[in-house]
Amino acid sequence: MDPTAVRSLLAASLDPDADNRRRAELQLKQIEEQPGFLECLLDILQAEQEASVRLSTVIYVKNRVNRSWYNNEGYSTEPPAAVIPEDEKARVRERLLPILAASEGLVRQQLIPVLQRILQYDFPARWPRFMDFTLELLNTNNPGSVLAGLQCLLAICRAFRYKSTDSDDRQHFDKIVEASFPRLLAICNELVNQESDEAGEMLHLALKAYKHATWLELSPSLRQRDINIAWCTVFLHTVSKSCPANAMQGEQHDREKHHWWKAKKWAYFNLNRLFIRHGNPTNPGKGEDAIAFAKDFTANIAPEILKHYLQEIEKWVAKTTWLSRPCLSYTLVFLDESVRPKEMWTHLKPHLTNLVTHFVFPVLCLTEEDVQQFEEEPDEYLHRKLNYFEEASAPDVAATNFLVNLTKHRRKETFEILKFVNAVVNEYEQAADDKKNHIAKEGALRMIATLAPVILGKKSPIADQVEYFLVRYVFPDFTSPQGYLRARACDTIEKFEQLNFQDQNNLLTIYRHILDCMADPALPVRVTAALALQPLIRHDVIRTSMQQSIPTIMQQLLKLANEADIDALANVMEDFVEVFATELTPFAVALSEQLRDTYMRIVRELLEKESKVGDDGELYNEYDDKSITALGVLQTIGTLILTLESTPDVLLHIEAVLMPVIKVTLENKLYDLYNEVFEIIDSCTFAAKSISPTMWQAFELIHTTFKAGAEYYLEDMLPALDNFVQFGAPQLAQKPEYTQALYSMVADMFTDSIQGGVERICACKLAEAMMLSLRGQIDSCVEGFINIAMSILANQDVKVKSYRIHLMEMVINSIHYNPLLTLQVLENKGWTNRFFSLWFGSMTSFTRVHDKKLCIVAISALLGLNHEHVPSSVSVGWPRLLQGITELFRSLPEAQKNRDEALRDDFHLESTYDYGEEDEWDDDEANWNVEEEEEATGETAESKDESTAYLNFLNEEAQKFSRAIDDNEEDDLGEDSVLLESPLDKIEPYQLFRDTLMKMQQEQPQFYSSLAGHLTADDQNVIQGVMVKADEIAAQQVQQAQQAQLLAQQQAAAMAASVGAPNGGAS
Repeated sequence: MDPTAVRSLLAASLDPDADNRRRAELQLKQIEEQPGFLECLLDILQAEQEASVRLSTVIYVKNRVNRSWYNNEGYSTEPPAAVIPEDEKARVRERLLPILAASEGLVRQQLIPVLQRILQYDFPARWPRFMDFTLELLNTNNPGSVLAGLQCLLAICRAFRYKSTDSDDRQHFDKIVEASFPRLLAICNELVNQESDEAGEMLHLALKAYKHATWLELSPSLRQRDINIAWCTVFLHTVSKSCPANAMQGEQHDREKHHWWKAKKWAYFNLNRLFIRHGNPTNPGKGEDAIAFAKDFTANIAPEILKHYLQEIEKWVAKTTWLSRPCLSYTLVFLDESVRPKEMWTHLKPHLTNLVTHFVFPVLCLTEEDVQQFEEEPDEYLHRKLNYFEEASAPDVAATNFLVNLTKHRRKETFEILKFVNAVVNEYEQAADDKKNHIAKEGALRMIATLAPVILGKKSPIADQVEYFLVRYVFPDFTSPQGYLRARACDTIEKFEQLNFQDQNNLLTIYRHILDCMADPALPVRVTAALALQPLIRHDVIRTSMQQSIPTIMQQLLKLANEADIDALANVMEDFVEVFATELTPFAVALSEQLRDTYMRIVRELLEKESKVGDDGELYNEYDDKSITALGVLQTIGTLILTLESTPDVLLHIEAVLMPVIKVTLENKLYDLYNEVFEIIDSCTFAAKSISPTMWQAFELIHTTFKAGAEYYLEDMLPALDNFVQFGAPQLAQKPEYTQALYSMVADMFTDSIQGGVERICACKLAEAMMLSLRGQIDSCVEGFINIAMSILANQDVKVKSYRIHLMEMVINSIHYNPLLTLQVLENKGWTNRFFSLWFGSMTSFTRVHDKKLCIVAISALLGLNHEHVPSSVSVGWPRLLQGITELFRSLPEAQKNRDEALRDDFHLESTYDYGEEDEWDDDEANWNVEEEEEATGETAESKDESTAYLNFLNEEAQKFSRAIDDNEEDDLGEDSVLLESPLDKIEPYQLFRDTLMKMQQEQPQFYSSLAGHLTADDQNVIQGVMVKADEIAAQQVQQAQQAQLLAQQQAAAMAASVGAPNGGAS
């Protein structure tokens, strides 16, 4: 390939003229898959002087390697590209590192992912010399070469970071670490004393390589005491180093991007990781060496780290140094981890008061940037403050976690923190208006609200003082001139949601203030007020007050949801829709229209963002936020539908309103929202108990979606599809194309080899729904179902028990649907003996009530046949049917008892689960004046036992998981695996079997006698018991019918008397 011609095309692809640019790009696309193209690009990269052409060239290199180094067919939405030939790959590997070493800036940045990609697939087997060349680069005196060597080493550490001890890969990596890290340590010791930006970049890369190398495991060479101390010394030097002047320029975000601050970040991170992951004696790694390392680290090294961190904090407090957000966060994380171990607590405790007052508190307080954002970018302020999954570089989140853990594990420290909070709020209260420190007051309230679960914990000695605190110090802030204080007042009330107020008037005061704040001019105040209102509805007095104004409140919430995409607002709406269903019914249609409009707006913005989502993390986060908010709106719609079951006319209207929601989600393949959309369709069809024309449109959309590659979502679709089959049976009888669509969905799951057992079980359930609801209408489908199931059962050993049962039940359902048809298909294919042997050999595996009832109705259907119509090969086994059914009836009562218990357990789970144990106070912790004594070894032992018990639990769970993968026989179906209502539920098995036997006795007495003759005395007793139970149930049903009829007559008579009285019954 001619490099000059390709270079001309690359230059033309940058031409300002759009036509020239398009022509060049088209020609490059035509030749990019030709052998030699990649090597040609490398030739240009080595020789080219013009920066723009070099950059264009390296981007083509990156794209070609990403698409074609390895065949990723099946994992990409793009058509597969031609894989680069092996001989060309070998030459590219040889040339890549010298080119990397000679490159700079943006070109080098683009080559790093190329290197990473090739290592992922080719190291070590196809690239054995990679480490030799890396070490050569690291050992030169040329800074550019050393930098390239560091990037190579970082790439290899990144590739191996998730390899665990037991793997061959890890052992290979340990050798790499042993060979390369002594030189890396020497480089770091040189760099940490330098000042240049280049030194900062190299140190940043070196410390990041250590981070990846020690992420999961600590290599034996790094565990040696002197080596570990040497590395920790480098990290501590980096932590305490004053950054060069050029790293201190610009705004906070600019500084944090500087290599010296990134180096500091990874120094903090590595020290923390060593302590938390490898130096924790309650959770050491495997083996004696790891235990010894952890003990030594906690006893000798961790206290030294704490000392250095405290020195940095002292400089920060004195304002003689600046710290980036990650540095502040990692400092707080280390303090947090030092609370629990006794060895560290003794070092930390003396500094605690100063730390809380001068470090933790200022970090919790709003910054100038926060206040400015509150005023000018309120939506951004909200996203940052309400995002509970904030990244590690949020110091206020780390400070909050520290306070929570401190008060949870060192309960008496709560009093010291509360003394400090009281001092701040009292000073604020007493200061003149123009002297009040609003920022400090806001921080103090945030601090006390953080501790709400501990303060309100069981046996808390201070819980009874909270109401007074709120009245005196929080209520005035509802009307503060500072918006952020009004917002904090609302948030504080929300955090103390579990407080039981003694004075109901205080609750009503809060309610009035919250309503006022929901109309506040500041968006963050309105949102925090809405979030505070949600938990208040547990109080009767508030709920009663809200009933009058709930439509207005819902309007405000919807308006808020359109102003700020905060997913928590959708949770508030969902709760209110559920609690105030009666009050909202008259407004249901209008409410659903507004929810639809809100959803459609979010989706429009979502699709716009989706088209722009690339490597930009910020854009991705925004996309993710919108996706979560859209999810919340859908959940609110779903809850609204469920409250309208008794108003079918309203529901019909709402279905039409919501059709655009369903359409836009499925047509644009918004996979994250599929589950909720299918739930909405499920709710509409289930609540109506019939299928409207609108919902049949939804069915067509589901089918189109399924066929367009959404097979994996069959489990989410299943409840809705079951409703279409159950409640749409009359229309399905008139629309064979719909029935065929359902059948094809089942068949597709078995023709696609990618589908696993879980997806195929869903297909079995859909087939069952069709056979139970469409009896006599789908003979051709039933034949297909038998063929699908038996072609697997007859030819494969199905290991997964639940999958095997569902396959058998496809055939058992076919017997219930039409026993003669089923026997005919089985006979024609030679499957009869195989199926009946499997079925009756697995009878004990049918453990659920559903399974047993299905087997009973199927055996009853077989027994109901005239035995002359039964193939002789089958009729010889007929006595086994009677024995099988007696076994089913023998175990049915126990299965029903298990089901009732399972349902009862599910129902009581939420109300009986106690979340408060962790926050319970011991009796000795409740004394304000008792000095905290040195912890006895018993407490440490208890703490260690608790940690060990938890780790043991995790190990047991992991082993169970491993066993589950290896031994699929153990996956018994629980009662909770039957989630859908079924026509089978309406069948009463005792009377069905009694009627079948009586019919057989009357019509085929000799055949019945021959069958009964094979029964044991015990089996005969079971059958006799079934007959008696059937008569008892029949008598109960007659009695219930008579009672219902009498009640209806009484109600009719009362109504007639009321209508006939003067003035409609008024006296």
